[in-house]
Amino acid sequence: MTLAELIAQARTALDTAIATRTQEQDALVALRSDENLTEDAVRAQVSARDAADAEVTRRQQALDELLAEEAREAEIAALQARNTPAAHRAPAYDQVARVGAEERTYRPDQDRRGAAFERDVAAAFLGDYEARDRLSRHMAEERVERGDQLQRAAGTGAFAGLVVPQYLTDLYAPAAAAKRPFADAIRRHDLPAQGMTVNLSRITTSSSVDNQSAENAAVAEQDMDDTLLTFSVQTAAGQQTLSRQAVERGAGVEAIVLDDLFRRYATNLDSKLLNQAATGLSAVATAVAYTDATPTVAELYPKVLEGLSGVEAALLDLASGDNLAVMHSRRWYWMQNAMGTTWPLISQPGIAAQLSGTNLGTTYGSGVRGTLPNGTPVIVDNNIATNLGAGTNEDEIYLVDRNECHLWEDPSAPMYIRAEQAKAANLGILMVVYGYYAYTHSRLPHARKIGGTGLITPTFTGV
Repeated sequence: MTLAELIAQARTALDTAIATRTQEQDALVALRSDENLTEDAVRAQVSARDAADAEVTRRQQALDELLAEEAREAEIAALQARNTPAAHRAPAYDQVARVGAEERTYRPDQDRRGAAFERDVAAAFLGDYEARDRLSRHMAEERVERGDQLQRAAGTGAFAGLVVPQYLTDLYAPAAAAKRPFADAIRRHDLPAQGMTVNLSRITTSSSVDNQSAENAAVAEQDMDDTLLTFSVQTAAGQQTLSRQAVERGAGVEAIVLDDLFRRYATNLDSKLLNQAATGLSAVATAVAYTDATPTVAELYPKVLEGLSGVEAALLDLASGDNLAVMHSRRWYWMQNAMGTTWPLISQPGIAAQLSGTNLGTTYGSGVRGTLPNGTPVIVDNNIATNLGAGTNEDEIYLVDRNECHLWEDPSAPMYIRAEQAKAANLGILMVVYGYYAYTHSRLPHARKIGGTGLITPTFTGV
């Protein structure tokens, strides 16, 4: 395994450790907002968070060591390139020893067009050490025979056709993606190994209990009944056909394309959870209307509490209290722009009364971004549509119980197919990324969504 591959592996391990640490911190924040929390539970969660912290530190140190080693290797290579005799004037004919049988590295009689030299320049750029050695020998030969000419002050602009461009492939700019903030925040399960549908039983007619009308009189009885909830296993997939030349002659092309396919896969899955017709969160959530020609954060917040009240009323004793507010980034920043002189009459756990919530200072897609004044964690997700309503300029805010939004995913998803035979006649390589998943927000219908003219494109006026 090369040093570059080890660094890539270390980066992946660090990303995983950071994601685990974020999950533990989110769990700690949620736990502290629980009215029934115990000191032992908090202590255990803090211990889990600290362990995840230690793992992040360990992974970071391992990555730093590899990066330091890479930097040192680059320094050594640069030192080796500089550590050659300085150019000097060629000595007089009778002051130098000559070997009659010694031949030049690149000979005009063998390579009149200089193709071998050009190939070595390209190969050296791609890391071919033997090509670099041949070029170094060539430069030493040039210093001996034409040192006086090499000392002339001609810049790279004089040799535009000979100066090889350097492409910073490690700093390529990928296409931005919304990815999967909501999908990573909800309750996840392993998808069963077989079948294309998932069935759940829901008790829709409960039993009955009432006071007995008289001694020995019949007691209340109600036959229980269930309804089968069936939802489909869906297949998300994308493909890209690359020329063999792009893969074999390019620098990191295959890895860049694969990374982009993975990003599109994550974005598609999350978008379907939110926006898919009939089953997406927007389709199944009960609407809470916020109609206002001049919306303000102070007027919106009571609608948030109305929605959370509806979530709890729907779930009753099955409510976990682990609620989420899911909104677009434009709405999150709009809520932060408000200034005011009043605050809630009832303080909330961990939230100062004078504040309108807290911003945890995390980046997009890294989990909980902050909390609302009543302690509800906020997930920012830019897969939320912003073209809703009659004016096609509204977004929505979703209020859910995290534990009643279910996502089943194949543990190996997304999977990768690299097929060469299918496009062999065209010298093409087919790359396919795919995965299976299923989801439901309707096991216990409860979700609420705030929508209406009060959620048009925000203006940042401080109210």
